Amino acid sequence: MSITHLQADIAIAAAVREATAIGVPMNIAVYDDGANMKAFVRMDGAFLGSADIAQNKARTAALFGFNTEALYEFVKPGGTSPGFDRTNGGLIVFAGGIPVRDGEGRLIGAIGVSGGAVAQDYQVAEAAITALAAGGFQEQPQAN
Repeated sequence: MSITHLQADIAIAAAVREATAIGVPMNIAVYDDGANMKAFVRMDGAFLGSADIAQNKARTAALFGFNTEALYEFVKPGGTSPGFDRTNGGLIVFAGGIPVRDGEGRLIGAIGVSGGAVAQDYQVAEAAITALAAGGFQEQPQAN
């Protein structure tokens, strides 16, 4: 199962709250488990150039199931996979992309955030993941 529309909304809302709290407008992308965009928000004042970065962070995390910063180990000087970050249309290998897993640990999507310092991007993405863990995986009523 992939991340639902409701879960994407929960993640976006939590990320916007956190970005607002720290005073940094962000671009926030939610991708499904097939690395397709599910939701995107560019907060007022967020850097236009960071929109693509947020989307690539979410796509990278969805494609590989790791936090984006974990992939730096492969491409850093002396790493085992130089050039790895240039595959798949370009990967992001610094913080701000986090995979989303369901209550049973299965990958269902990813969130990517960009617009602030790398630590701020991670903080906002983590707020979205925390919101999902706090209730975003509960059974939702089905519309008929």
